[in-house]
Amino acid sequence: MYFKYFIITVVSLVLTACNSTKPGSRETEDEDLKVYYTEYSDGFELFAEADPLVTGTTSNVLSHFTTISDFKPLPSGSVTLRLTVNGQTAEETIENPVRRGIYSFNVTPAGAGKGTLEFLITSGTEESRIIVPEVTVYRDAGEAEEEVGNKAVPGTNTTAFTKEQSWKIDFSTGYAVREQFGQVIMTTALVQPAQGNESVVTARSGGIVTFTGKSILEGTEVASGQDLLSIRGSGFAEDNSAVRFTEAQNNYEQAKADYERTVLLAADKIVSDKQLLEAKTLFENAGSVYENLQQNFSRAGQTVISPIRGFVRQLLVENGQFVEAGQPLMVISQDGTVMLQAEVQPRYARFLNTISSATISSEYDNKTYTLEELGGKILSVGKAARADSYLIPVSIQVRNTAGFVQGSFVKLWLKTVAEAEVLTVPNSALIEEQGAIFVFVQVTPEKFEKRVIQTGATDGIRTEVTGGLNDDERIVTKGAILVKLAQATGTLDAHSGHVH
Repeated sequence: MYFKYFIITVVSLVLTACNSTKPGSRETEDEDLKVYYTEYSDGFELFAEADPLVTGTTSNVLSHFTTISDFKPLPSGSVTLRLTVNGQTAEETIENPVRRGIYSFNVTPAGAGKGTLEFLITSGTEESRIIVPEVTVYRDAGEAEEEVGNKAVPGTNTTAFTKEQSWKIDFSTGYAVREQFGQVIMTTALVQPAQGNESVVTARSGGIVTFTGKSILEGTEVASGQDLLSIRGSGFAEDNSAVRFTEAQNNYEQAKADYERTVLLAADKIVSDKQLLEAKTLFENAGSVYENLQQNFSRAGQTVISPIRGFVRQLLVENGQFVEAGQPLMVISQDGTVMLQAEVQPRYARFLNTISSATISSEYDNKTYTLEELGGKILSVGKAARADSYLIPVSIQVRNTAGFVQGSFVKLWLKTVAEAEVLTVPNSALIEEQGAIFVFVQVTPEKFEKRVIQTGATDGIRTEVTGGLNDDERIVTKGAILVKLAQATGTLDAHSGHVH
């Protein structure tokens, strides 16, 4: 196991009765010195609050183990603490936590000097190891008090938020990331059906619209080949489809009989080849007219079916309405794939050819998605502004796993190819207050400094940091708003829930 991070924070808490603010809180307890150890491995965060380690004296090491994957407490398992100083080792194994994630060790160092604290975590068949280097064991209590007292961490502008509190919420910490972050163009996009995913149902003959069977309303799901409605053309004095069908049928039957008779006469050379050709032409024309009406008409009326599987996006006719042949009846759409139609200002024209990705956010669920998450692609980028809006169109196609509503608008951040790396943080880490942007910088896993930062562009998921934060400073990436509320209330006990 290799370890990426190492932080040892030594905090001196000089507590007296005169500065107590809450009865029963730690400020009233007869404890004066504590040493804090913080260490990260690939799978765990260790936060230990310990009595100063003194030769020949038993010290309590109250240890909190948090899984990095979800920042929740270690649920179970045995943990062995091993203190090694100058080749001498003291250790203790605890099979079960005092509470989820909390183990209370008692260790008695055999000698003074620099050493290491090692924690061996065994959970099921998996083992993990966390090592805290550069641990100091003091010769006596006087030396410990002098050394620890001189290394107190200032508490100015910090907020206490215990591990027990963070374990109960959606919480995490992490580092700002240096990554390529180019020009970001923020705009809105209209959600439309993708090309080929929408079909307009039209009337093949004129008549009266009649809805039968299952109700057909906007939003109704339909299957391919499903009956939607019927169009009855009978009952009209003029342009009666039933009359036209009967006429076509009679013309076909007569032309057929004439052609068959002409064929027999032509065989006996009674009629000319020209007369035979004319009879054949009349028969084929009458057959085409009759076949067309037969396919699109019955005496019960024309039955209109759905050409595709989807839902009724728009209903264009009402029950009992007269329609003509070719008139649109309804629009059937599919929402498995949608197109986002955006428009950007001409001042961004020089960046449009370098668009590499996008971020999409819907107004109704406040969720943000990347183009890659939705399996999307940039379909086209306009080369000219539209005459009606003077804006340049950009079309994007995505899988509609996010449930975007056709006809609605979404927020869109178009990301261009970056030329340099910048420092970025997730948007969930940012807190806005009176026009300023803050993050909470971790001092210890239970103490956070409220820090104002300067920000640049955002892509809806991450924001560029232009000042106020260093690469090696760990910040709250989820749950920052609750840390802010804890600071605002001022009523939270900095160590509430700890076990001693």
